[in-house]
Amino acid sequence: MIRPIEEAHIGECVDVIRSSFMPVAREFGITAENAPRYVAFATTPERLRRQFFEERRPMFAYFNPDGKIVGYYSLRLEGDGQCELNNLCVLPSFRHQGIGEKLLRHAFAEAKARGCRVMNIGIVEENTVLRRWYESFGFEHVRVERYDFFPFTVGRMIKTL
Repeated sequence: MIRPIEEAHIGECVDVIRSSFMPVAREFGITAENAPRYVAFATTPERLRRQFFEERRPMFAYFNPDGKIVGYYSLRLEGDGQCELNNLCVLPSFRHQGIGEKLLRHAFAEAKARGCRVMNIGIVEENTVLRRWYESFGFEHVRVERYDFFPFTVGRMIKTL
């Protein structure tokens, strides 16, 4: 079941985000030393609290039948009909069960309900499996960006909602 998170869920969401992004970090040689700003290392309870309370980002989690959070995403509302999908993730042991698709489709509906017409995402460009997954839901790859603080490139994708 997907539902909005509450303040009490923030710590669990941090754990889910960090755990979910670690396999990608390992696969692509991303470490806390060479990319401390990468989501698996930079996500903290303080950061999520700021996004929750100050930025008022819509945040949602997928709860399994036991009430455990196994997936997560947030939206950064950018104005002018645009939003950015952030940290869509599913714990590795719960992948390939359709949870990521459910979260993504929920994000589309939520973004539309909030007046978004275009959804943006940034991914590790070298992660071609993830890129193809997003493309299968209608995202288009629009550019590649390089940042001095990342040892990988960032692929930017958009979807018209």
